[in-house]
Amino acid sequence: MTRTIVLDLAVGSILSVADATGIVAAARDTGVTAVRLLDGGPDDVLDPTVVAAHLAGRFPESHWIVDAPTTHNAPYNLARRVLSLDRATAGRSGLALRAGDGDEVSEATAPDRSATARHRRWAEYAGVLTGLWESFPAAALLGDQATGVFAEDTLITSIDHEGRFYRVAGPLDGPSSPQDRPVLVADARDDLDWADVVALADAVVISRARASEVTARLAEAFDRVGRRRGDIAVLGRVELPADDTPAERTAAQLADWVERYGFDGLELAPTGDHDRLLAVVRALVPRLGLSGGATLRAALGLPEPIGAGS
Repeated sequence: MTRTIVLDLAVGSILSVADATGIVAAARDTGVTAVRLLDGGPDDVLDPTVVAAHLAGRFPESHWIVDAPTTHNAPYNLARRVLSLDRATAGRSGLALRAGDGDEVSEATAPDRSATARHRRWAEYAGVLTGLWESFPAAALLGDQATGVFAEDTLITSIDHEGRFYRVAGPLDGPSSPQDRPVLVADARDDLDWADVVALADAVVISRARASEVTARLAEAFDRVGRRRGDIAVLGRVELPADDTPAERTAAQLADWVERYGFDGLELAPTGDHDRLLAVVRALVPRLGLSGGATLRAALGLPEPIGAGS
């Protein structure tokens, strides 16, 4: 069974773009499947979508996951930004949507201003994203110069969403990507409803501390929602401390952990020297048998996406 390795990077005040470029180059050569660009405060981290676009120009064969919270991000704007990145990278991008608060644009027209539950906001936001990403299918783009027809408008549909948190009409103004829509990642650290995660996400990241608890809850959610385990990539997230443990020993421990919980791969968050991280990755690659693919969806071993209304 092949698996994936995702590398976390927070590019900004501590890790410069130039340093990140060197790490991504080494990670690519080592066998890392994708780079997750973390979000944070404006004084600490650059906009992950901008960083991803810059790095993708240098490394067109790599895969990218950008972080973005619901806070200060209107769904239509974020959907358009991430889909633009996914199209520019030929289907090699995804979004880790983090649960948060609202945004100034959406709050002005929110149907229910008393709604505050973050896990409910995340679920509604995720549904809006997938609906928008599917609102302009690639088949609708004709570009027929002879007839002057740009697109088959009967295939382009408004989502006309009105929920508790958001009112979004759509559609988006550009077609879907080579992987149909960007990969949507949920993060177990956000305390989401597991039925929502299983119904809406393409991948979920589980921290080491909560592996037993979350794995059991996910299994229950698959039964409730009616999706198969193979429909979602489950990644175990590990923070690698800066210590003197040999890379081979660390890699063996991580590979055993992946096998124990049946994870589809690992997300590695370095807290120390990146050279040590890359040494661990080199030792992990032969143990995990890393997967690849022309799109991020293929690299994660995911099936074609289900429809937003499925």
